[in-house]
Amino acid sequence: MKKPFHRYHLVSPSPWPLLSLLAVVNVITAAISFFHNYENNPFLLIAGFLAPLPVFILWWRDVIQEATFQGKHTTKVQINLRFGFALFIVSEVMFFFGFFLGIFSFKSFSGN
Repeated sequence: MKKPFHRYHLVSPSPWPLLSLLAVVNVITAAISFFHNYENNPFLLIAGFLAPLPVFILWWRDVIQEATFQGKHTTKVQINLRFGFALFIVSEVMFFFGFFLGIFSFKSFSGN
């Protein structure tokens, strides 16, 4: 296996961000058509919710191949990925805690 020239992984160009954007736009279009009762809506809605799945599966397949078979994720990159994911989880917990605390304080002190 060839050693990397640097400690960090520089990603190669990928079609998955653009395709995931198109899949999410498809979901939004299907939801809007559902709310406005357009014809052929069940097909659009099903296709809208199923479109992101293959994109995300193939994107994660490429990430796993880069990490395992191609060996592009060095120890430093693996630590940074884990740390970034942990920070994402902590930020989500703080967001929901603040959201529910705001609802609780509004309901408690609004006089209703």
